Amino acid sequence: MSADTLQHVIDAHGTFLHHYGYLAVFLLVMLEDFGLPTPGETTLIAASLIAARGGLHIEWVIACAWLGAVIGDNIGFAIGRYGGMRLLVRYGSYVGINAERLSFVQRFFDRWGGAMVMLARFVELARQINGIVAGSAGMTRRHFLLYNTLGAALWVGVWSLGTFFFGDRILAYLPNIARASFLLLVVALALLIALGWRLSRRRPS
Repeated sequence: MSADTLQHVIDAHGTFLHHYGYLAVFLLVMLEDFGLPTPGETTLIAASLIAARGGLHIEWVIACAWLGAVIGDNIGFAIGRYGGMRLLVRYGSYVGINAERLSFVQRFFDRWGGAMVMLARFVELARQINGIVAGSAGMTRRHFLLYNTLGAALWVGVWSLGTFFFGDRILAYLPNIARASFLLLVVALALLIALGWRLSRRRPS
């Protein structure tokens, strides 16, 4: 996301965000968080910037974004839990996934999944598939709900309050933020590759 993209959202949809900002934030964040390609994060930042300019109430922006994020990821979790695992069990053998490897992934998420659920919110793409992956990997609903709720609060708080505090100056910082997000994505991919390599080294019992 660039400063030009954010300014375009505000310019093109300014009236819409002023009138339907809270509903737009809730719906677009929710849809993005269970895998659909909607501009949830951009809408959150744009709405927070409008709030900084006096057009919306920041507390309602925060509440709607947090609620949308929690609900969206839980929908993704349910999709992964009740659909993803069945597909992995049924077709996983075609791509080298067996019962032992699935069990290892489940144990991995039991131990480290909470941190992944929280940090994934700050990484493009990882945010969209976070719940689906956690559900497919067998993470317990209780743990997912806890870390998802905390991660949503952290993500919404950073973007909404950060944008509200800096106001229009946030536009100058977005390129650096985008580079930092890219580095986080690289790290996340490296961890996934390392996990895949470890799984491939294990032998079925």
